[in-house]
Amino acid sequence: MRAILAGLLMLFPLVAQTADEKEIVAVVQKVFAGMAANDSTMILGAMTPDAHLYGVRPTGEPYSMPATDWAGRLAASKSKFDEHFTKTPTVTVHKTIANVWGEYDFLRDGKFGHCGVDSFNLIKTASGWKVAAIFDTEESTGCAAQAK
Repeated sequence: MRAILAGLLMLFPLVAQTADEKEIVAVVQKVFAGMAANDSTMILGAMTPDAHLYGVRPTGEPYSMPATDWAGRLAASKSKFDEHFTKTPTVTVHKTIANVWGEYDFLRDGKFGHCGVDSFNLIKTASGWKVAAIFDTEESTGCAAQAK
């Protein structure tokens, strides 16, 4: 009985999601899928034309780049990328802006690369939700993927 109740409670956040929240998470997942497929068209299709990435490398060095440059690098790479949330991300929405915030692991060719926190900032456009900016930390310790 406890196992059934625990299973039902785990499903509750999925049931509680609004249509906008589901669409927002799907857009973020499209970015991850595009990374895995080395497909810049898929990645950029989920983003605004002027989308940008901002972050901090494990050395503490901040970086900033246009999403077009980042997607182009991924598409040109022969590596296989796997970036995924390690826990259910937090989704917040207010009218036409949204944020998806969550801890992630990043693997390159099946090997641990780094982990951290991703913060996807989205806006609702005439064609649906789009990622306008991605902020992330890149951390080299305390990562779920390291334990595997």
